[in-house]
Amino acid sequence: MDNLSVPGKSCRESRINHAINLGLFSNLFLAVLKIVVGIAGNSRALLADGVNSTSDVVNYIVVKIFARLSCMPADREHPYGHHQMESISAVVVGAFVITTAIAIFWDSVNRAYELFTTHTTVDSTMQLFTLLTAIFTIGYKLILYFYTRSVGKKTVNTAVMALAYDHRNDIFASIGVAIGITMNWIGYSWADPLAGSIVALIILKTGIEILRESSEELMDTVPGEMLDKQIRKIVASIKGIDSVEEISAHRFGPYLVINITVCIPGNLPVFIGDAIATEVEERIYGEIELVRKVYVHYHPGCLQQENS
Repeated sequence: MDNLSVPGKSCRESRINHAINLGLFSNLFLAVLKIVVGIAGNSRALLADGVNSTSDVVNYIVVKIFARLSCMPADREHPYGHHQMESISAVVVGAFVITTAIAIFWDSVNRAYELFTTHTTVDSTMQLFTLLTAIFTIGYKLILYFYTRSVGKKTVNTAVMALAYDHRNDIFASIGVAIGITMNWIGYSWADPLAGSIVALIILKTGIEILRESSEELMDTVPGEMLDKQIRKIVASIKGIDSVEEISAHRFGPYLVINITVCIPGNLPVFIGDAIATEVEERIYGEIELVRKVYVHYHPGCLQQENS
């Protein structure tokens, strides 16, 4: 039995697109703001944060493209659809994030070198403006983070969750920027490039987390013990099943394909065995979300054990 019609599918796609579009235009606005203010205020930390927002714009464009591809219907070559595109887009986001972290860290090293070789003064008004920009970014990103995380959890979308992690990353990064600007303002000029390097390390950590989680889905990591117990509990309540011999499951994007082998009494006719297998499928579809396909194999178990 196929479960090709996913309840709330259009609603899911709408939520995903809204979260992506909101993040895309927000990061575009923040990138321009932070780069302009960072250059004018001679703040390497804010400029690095602006570069990070620029890379976020590219991330969102990539995720938007892959999100559209993941909505393509199933075909002969992809019988379960194209939902793994969501995991692939998350890998791309992770790679972008890590690349950005390396670039920011290297830029901070260059800035530290410049401080030892040259001396520049910055207008205190511009320093105040750079600080206010960093504080504004923190508040704005908090709103984006909680909204995007909520959408990611409700839609079980790896790419959207990766974008939520990136928003969280930007919050910590902007906090570091604000601290660096404040320290620089009161005379500790070394704090600005230090803040930039800390931003880079936070971004690097986030990129590694995104890559780890998305690669687990692409590598077909079998869902854990909780799912196994849930399936066994469902099957145990079905009349005619003596035992569950084997359960395996793998992912297609947010969806699951489940394979089950059960033992039934050997003296039951074939049509009864088929009815039991159908009931197993229907119960799993009804009680476990995002199951796309269930394969049930049954064979005689109890009668053979009695004869032995």
